[in-house]
Amino acid sequence: MTRIRRRLLRKPPTLPGWGTIRGRVAIVLAVPTCLLLILTCLGIADRAADWSASRESAERVELVLKSQDVVRELQRERGLTNGLLGGAKEYRDDVDAQRARTDTARDEFDVLLTEGDAGADTADALRDALTPVMALATVRNLVDAGSAQRTATLVAYTDAIDGLISAASAQPARGDGTLSKSMGALQALARATEAVALERGFLNGVFAAGRFKDGEFLRFTEVRADRLAFLRQYAEVSTPAQQSTLDAAFATGEARRAIGFEKRAEGGADGSRLTVNPSSWWSSMTALVDRLHGVQRQIGAEVRARTDRIGDDATGQLGTFIGLGVLILAVATALAMLSARSITRPLVALADEADLVARTGLPAAVARIQRAEADEELVSASRRRVPDGAREFTRLATALHNVEHTAIGLATEQAVLRRNNSESLASLGRRNQALLSRQLGLITVLESQEVDPDALGELFELDHLATRMRRNAESLLVLAGEELPPRTWSGMVAATEVVQSAIAEVEQYQRVAVVDVEAGRIHGRAVAELSHLLAELIENALVFSPPTHPVEIYGWRDGAEYCLAVVDRGSGMTAEELARSNARLAGRESFLVAPTRYLGHYVVGTLAARLGAQVELRPTQGQEGVCGVTAYIALPATLVNVPQAQSATAG
Repeated sequence: MTRIRRRLLRKPPTLPGWGTIRGRVAIVLAVPTCLLLILTCLGIADRAADWSASRESAERVELVLKSQDVVRELQRERGLTNGLLGGAKEYRDDVDAQRARTDTARDEFDVLLTEGDAGADTADALRDALTPVMALATVRNLVDAGSAQRTATLVAYTDAIDGLISAASAQPARGDGTLSKSMGALQALARATEAVALERGFLNGVFAAGRFKDGEFLRFTEVRADRLAFLRQYAEVSTPAQQSTLDAAFATGEARRAIGFEKRAEGGADGSRLTVNPSSWWSSMTALVDRLHGVQRQIGAEVRARTDRIGDDATGQLGTFIGLGVLILAVATALAMLSARSITRPLVALADEADLVARTGLPAAVARIQRAEADEELVSASRRRVPDGAREFTRLATALHNVEHTAIGLATEQAVLRRNNSESLASLGRRNQALLSRQLGLITVLESQEVDPDALGELFELDHLATRMRRNAESLLVLAGEELPPRTWSGMVAATEVVQSAIAEVEQYQRVAVVDVEAGRIHGRAVAELSHLLAELIENALVFSPPTHPVEIYGWRDGAEYCLAVVDRGSGMTAEELARSNARLAGRESFLVAPTRYLGHYVVGTLAARLGAQVELRPTQGQEGVCGVTAYIALPATLVNVPQAQSATAG
């Protein structure tokens, strides 16, 4: 028992130096110091990886741009060959010359792949993609022998081009959002350019043949749809400057002429004769394709410059992390050598102050900033006086005060930013709305003075376009939390008139069918906002449903309420997508944290909240296999009334 008692009373083993204040400070500091050094080493490794990734991305982008030179030549050869097979014999010499240029570009690219040191995966993929290009020699022989089919030849060239574009899908340096978007824009533009070039080559053969043959018009519509899809994808990831450059390429005279030829091709859907000179079409589209390739080169130059900056930044940060590691070691050694001092009191005082700031100081300051009025100046917190004491604790107190000051400053900046954004949206919306109102008035005057039916029809289209633009301007005001401009109606307005007003504000209004709208009247004060809400939902239904399917509108009374339904039979939505969309419509999600493509949902949700209405999306009810979405709008009894003899007039 005595031995057991002695063992229990024996002191547990302690770390070397733990018996002194100096040793305890050294041991306590050793743990965070080691952790900081580990984090510093991880940072160094991360920066080194960024530097390596940026260098590899730069080399990869160079290969991508060089591959586009091969793609460009293949696209030209495809278009000329298709025109030759369509019957334009004058292309014979051009085809031979273009084949030589294609072979030269291919051989130069093959040499670059052999000598370059880009990522092995990218180089191997591009090298494999050249195999179908080499196989085009067989297709050329069939063309020269006169036994080639136009459609099969077009497909062979297109497959080879698609293979090169897919293999050249370069991945950006990790973690860099700007570079990732630029890479995405470059890839989307490459696909869009291919769609334009494919349309050039395809219609070159059609115009040479003089008409669309079996299935060719459908193929034409598919190519054009692909082009629009890739251009939308480019718009989502490109910067405003990049989008402006692309818009300039499509705003040239050649591009407009090409669009005119394209519209003439649309008239040949029934197989009728097309009197379009293939050479004119080819020259106009070639100019557009060349401009698109120029935009690709410009974006590629931006990407290369970005990768160079990333590499330079990574190099500088490597030095910073190494210096930081050395500094951590020096500070830890200096602190460990300090004589023991009273540390409990300063630490307790600092802990109390930090707790006070966390529990009351920062929350109160942030709440005061958020409650500030629009004309009230936001003043950041003043710096507190740092108490005297040991240097280490003085630094700790200073750091604490800096954190508090920085947090309040950031809250102030965010409040100012949100306020400025809201005011800017409201100002822009009001300006656009005023200008569009003047424009609509002028168009109305011109319509009243015009006697030419064709010119009057164009004025009506312009009036319709201006009305849609006005709705977009009013959407800005809604998102900014502003009231819509005064467009009220006295008395009550028939529900059918509100529906027709909403239809007049959408683009494809011809596809909207008012199937069954029961008699009902809406209070004039709610007509403008309800019409805007309906227009947003109708526009959304038109966009996401096939152009051959109408969008139907129904209206009925449900007790004291009045209900409307916008029905489409398009691609439909999953249950998860419907749930998220209904959350946005119900105002349970801020538009500041969502993608811009959902802004229409927030406009509808805001207007519904103002009207006291309920909006909900549900799957379209119908036959099995039929997809689509139906938007239900339930208007409260305060906005509707029993039908009267006459509808009110606008006030």
